[in-house]
Amino acid sequence: MHFLNLQTKGIRIYAAIAILIALLFSCNSFLKNDINENPLARVGDTYLYWDEVEVVLGENITKEDSASMVTNYINNWATKQILLEKAKINLPDEKIAEFEQLVSNYRTDLYTRAYKEALINQAEDTLISQEELNRFYDEEKENFKLKEKIIKLRFIQLPLQFLNTKEVTESLRRFNEEDIRYLDSIGVQFKKLNFNDSLWVSASRVIEEIPPLNIDNEDRYLKKSQFFELEDAMGVYLTKINDVLGVNEIAPLSYVEPTIRQVLLNRRKLDYIRKLETEIIDEATKEKIFEVYDKQE
Repeated sequence: MHFLNLQTKGIRIYAAIAILIALLFSCNSFLKNDINENPLARVGDTYLYWDEVEVVLGENITKEDSASMVTNYINNWATKQILLEKAKINLPDEKIAEFEQLVSNYRTDLYTRAYKEALINQAEDTLISQEELNRFYDEEKENFKLKEKIIKLRFIQLPLQFLNTKEVTESLRRFNEEDIRYLDSIGVQFKKLNFNDSLWVSASRVIEEIPPLNIDNEDRYLKKSQFFELEDAMGVYLTKINDVLGVNEIAPLSYVEPTIRQVLLNRRKLDYIRKLETEIIDEATKEKIFEVYDKQE
């Protein structure tokens, strides 16, 4: 994977982060030094301004509701500010120092995380080859044992008063090219359908789509090459099972591919972050920005 050069390609990222930080700081009342902006309220040296309040007001709110919400916001803000000031006076110094350290750590984590994410989003390669997927699957097969049954099936839900149930049933069972054309032509009359019988679906999902099925009767119906017709107050369910894999069997690659792809992307992201952090330290050391001093004996 290609990595950014911190002195060239990183310039745009630095600019973006600078803008982000400026926007974040602009939202904090304690950084506003122009008290001629018509503040709404004051507690000590801290001011509350209108732009901090208006974000909580909806566009269609009435004047009466708006006034009430503004009053409540101001009172809640004042309560927090007063309690904060009292806490600073009355809490032990060591507790205040602990909280200040926590705030400082959080602020550092927030900015560094945002910066790293910006770099990753610009440089990250999200293309995972089929060869990578196959290799990972072959190496980790034993970790892909199924925890529930999965099924390949064709499925149609008909309205209760549907007139051509027999023809639809025969076409769904046979499913040749002519049958597919016929079913597609009248598909708008079906309540639900799934003709993609090459796709693996979990048993729980099938049960969710076919309410007459449940954990007590699924073994009776969800069997390879089985065709069944079930009915309830919502309609008639026609289902042709093509294939079934049971619990503890190895999941096929097609079923776990999204999971594998995400695992590989996460690994790639971690590798990038590790290399990025190493490059940052190396560059800072080279530029005399970062130094480690020998211990004084």
